[in-house]
Amino acid sequence: MDSHPFEETATLRSDVGALLGEMPIFSGLDPGLLREIAAVAEWLTLPGGAKLFSAGDPPDALYMVLSGCLGAFSADPVRRRFIARIAAGDMVGEMGLISGRPRSADVVALRDTELARISAKAFNEVLRDQPEAMLRIARLTVDRLAQSQSPMAAAHNRGACTFTVLPQSMEVDFGGFATRLVKALSGLGRAELVWSVRAKTHTSQWFNNIEAANDYVVYVADPTPDRWTKLCVRQADALLLLARAESPAGNWAALRWPHDHSMAPQRSELVLLHDSALETGAAARWLAELPDVPHHHVQYAGDYSRLARVLTGRGVGLVMSGGGARGFAHIGVVKALREAGVPVDLVGGSSMGAILGAGVALRWSIDELTERFRRAFVDSRPLRDYTLPFVSLVAGRKVSTGLYEAFGDLEIEDLPVDFFCVSSNLTTGHTMVHRRGTLWRWLRASVAVPGVLPPVLHKGEVLVDGGAMNNLPVDAMRDLGRGPVIGCDVGADRAFTASSDEIDVPLPWQWLRWMKARRQYPTIFQILWRAGMVNSAASSIAHRAQSDLILQPPLAEVDMLNWGAFDRAIQAGYEYAVKRLEELPADSPLLKCAAVED
Repeated sequence: MDSHPFEETATLRSDVGALLGEMPIFSGLDPGLLREIAAVAEWLTLPGGAKLFSAGDPPDALYMVLSGCLGAFSADPVRRRFIARIAAGDMVGEMGLISGRPRSADVVALRDTELARISAKAFNEVLRDQPEAMLRIARLTVDRLAQSQSPMAAAHNRGACTFTVLPQSMEVDFGGFATRLVKALSGLGRAELVWSVRAKTHTSQWFNNIEAANDYVVYVADPTPDRWTKLCVRQADALLLLARAESPAGNWAALRWPHDHSMAPQRSELVLLHDSALETGAAARWLAELPDVPHHHVQYAGDYSRLARVLTGRGVGLVMSGGGARGFAHIGVVKALREAGVPVDLVGGSSMGAILGAGVALRWSIDELTERFRRAFVDSRPLRDYTLPFVSLVAGRKVSTGLYEAFGDLEIEDLPVDFFCVSSNLTTGHTMVHRRGTLWRWLRASVAVPGVLPPVLHKGEVLVDGGAMNNLPVDAMRDLGRGPVIGCDVGADRAFTASSDEIDVPLPWQWLRWMKARRQYPTIFQILWRAGMVNSAASSIAHRAQSDLILQPPLAEVDMLNWGAFDRAIQAGYEYAVKRLEELPADSPLLKCAAVED
């Protein structure tokens, strides 16, 4: 036991049987067995921030969490990933005892945590001959493995339950922010706000009782590194680093505790408060101080509901595929979602879906989306600036100019709704996910159909249309772990057909007869466009399966380059999405999100 920073807990042993009986895994077991378990268990306190065990350690014991909270983290030293939250009433370490394999993750106390430890020897002596208890532990193991394979369960597990609002300075309205956040969280479950004047002198058991009585608790810390702020940080699943968007970027004095290793490795989220208009450039300025921290913009009252959903693993992500002119169907889908009250809290896309997604992330109305895209694609015909085909058939200047006119110098991190787009890196052979940087430039890369538009050259690498490798980047949205994902795939239908059996292009003097035959021949644009997407077909099938709701509007009659089918594509997307949303079961997580949308 010397290797762990444990302390003997103050929990009375006479209460241990009752505590175990309240745990779901032991509920209803014979009281005599519970007393046996209590007799062989060691009762310990693990300070917040201390490690319970590390990946690779031998499976020497299992642990039951009596109060407090543990977190499981991947052992990857380069990119540490949060895996699971282990709350009061849960068990950890049982898989190792059953399988005999070393620990597979690092487990750390997210706050001061009381534990019951049962050694491997005691486990064998007391529980091996108890079939009912062993069956329950086995079921717990199976359930945990099943949940780890479920994208929805994994996303929800990464949602936080306790938050600490940590203001950057006294200039930030952290009181008003915390009050509005608690109100938004109340739409998702029981929520309570805890201030220093109310809780400063209470014990860890009082905090545990507050958290047990609520689904969500918001602690309000001070901007200075005092004892109360330190306690708030240790109680939190997530730290909300609150700052005024227009203020000069700085650090958080309250997080400076030199040589203090008792601070738990919670995730941090940057929240930028905007007075009215969105402060462009603010995100990049603050993220220079916090390069690896997710950020959120809070500008309007409705942003609190969006923030609450995203923080708790209930944020709705919309992923839109490429598909040329078929991509206009996304406008109809977005219209149907808004009418049904289904929020779009995060947006991602590839190719045409990326450009439309950027408009959604800017919170453009349906009328504005329709007007802007009609003007940009139907009226201006951006693929008409032909050039000598050394690199591509089209020069690309009209597309680049149109994107810059639409989005200006906006950075992706400036968008009020979380956004990403993807491109295909021909140099490395991998998909690139663009979450930061100049918006119009990365959109230009995402729509650079090989052979049709010139590639975007960046730091010696060649970037082309995202659809070449990942036309439906649901996986990139899943990686965020923010909640359910809607995938909208407009590129699944057959692209085009031919009405004759031929091998070669006719000789020049045969063209007139060839054209008079009026047979259906694919054009070079169609061939290149489709060829640029076909390699991602297998990944699109896999990514459809990862979606909580997959939408595939019937668009076989809309050619990918038929910009004149604009209204028809929108209507097809709208009618299809309305019908699919009406068919959703009443317990769908998407409808639950809709119920709490402002």
